[in-house]
Amino acid sequence: MRLRTLIVAAALVVGFVYITARPDSFLRRSIRSDEPLWSGPQVAHSAGLGSDELNNIDIYKNAKDSVVYITSTVYQRTFFFVQQGQALGSGFIINPEGQILTNHHVISGSSDVEVTLPDQTTYKAKILVRDRQDDFALIKIEPRKKLPHLTLGDSDHLQVGQKVLAIGQPFGLKGTLTVGVVSSIGVNIQGDNNQPLEGTIQTDAAINSGNSGGPLLDSQGNVIGINTAIYGPGGGNVGIGFAMPINRAKLMLDDFHAGKSFGRARLGVQTVFIAGDLAEALKLPSSGGLLIQTVARGSAAADAGLRPASDEVRVGNARLGVGGDLITAVDGKSVSEPDAVTRALARKRPGDILELTIYRDRRSMNVKVKLGEAPEEQQ
Repeated sequence: MRLRTLIVAAALVVGFVYITARPDSFLRRSIRSDEPLWSGPQVAHSAGLGSDELNNIDIYKNAKDSVVYITSTVYQRTFFFVQQGQALGSGFIINPEGQILTNHHVISGSSDVEVTLPDQTTYKAKILVRDRQDDFALIKIEPRKKLPHLTLGDSDHLQVGQKVLAIGQPFGLKGTLTVGVVSSIGVNIQGDNNQPLEGTIQTDAAINSGNSGGPLLDSQGNVIGINTAIYGPGGGNVGIGFAMPINRAKLMLDDFHAGKSFGRARLGVQTVFIAGDLAEALKLPSSGGLLIQTVARGSAAADAGLRPASDEVRVGNARLGVGGDLITAVDGKSVSEPDAVTRALARKRPGDILELTIYRDRRSMNVKVKLGEAPEEQQ
């Protein structure tokens, strides 16, 4: 009996050793100490980054040292005393000598503007030119060395869906990056202090408080817009941000560098873009255009005899002025976007001629308008 027990025990020991010695043994795999104790998917540390991720990283690395933090001291007089406040925002360097583009509302009403570079060097800044109408400002610092700068791109050929990247210095934090797409173009909004801003770029790239004045970049790293406004409760971002097209700032820069006095051209109309079935229902060409709603008294449009709406109809929950001129082409180019006039005006100066093709009384005609200048409070 004892011998039989010893034989059985020996057989069990030999069997165990044989089973666990096999490379594919389940028991051996189960007791190896160099494997995780769970069976979920493992991270492939050797996997590379995707091409889109690498593009984001490269753009950020190349642009981050050109984006600055701006603080401006604002003095407001109350009934009893003068109160000191502070506006915060971002900006970006456009040449090695220290010229910086930002939003007008970032430095508006300020007598003391300070710029902090990414290396935490701080400079006092001089305001060179302001454009209140499009919420632009050009300021300058006197750096002790040549500075990295960004390249201005082209905002006239943007497409909904193309990738954009926003860089800023929100709350003075080190340069932050958000990525999204162009959600819409030619959007009219109310900006700071209810200032109307026409033809903005809408994006879902998060534009947080303090990002105002920072660059909106395309996938090549070129500036195609200046981050300007966000829509959301309490000023928080809910995926609706707006940037002013960079081409609108180029005229201001060209005039400044040429030593000219800068002024914005003004037509003096409010319009609504219509096309398709709605246009046909109003007995207008189905190709559509910009239907004039109002014409400002004393404006260039009024002097040229452009007609505003003479009646009103209800379209859904909105009211639409009808009976006015329909602008079908601007400077010979057919109107296909709501900001067609705004884009054309961005390339004009006061006194320039804007040629409009309008549809009136069931026929087309060309009207040449000598543009006026936007009042100072709109610049």
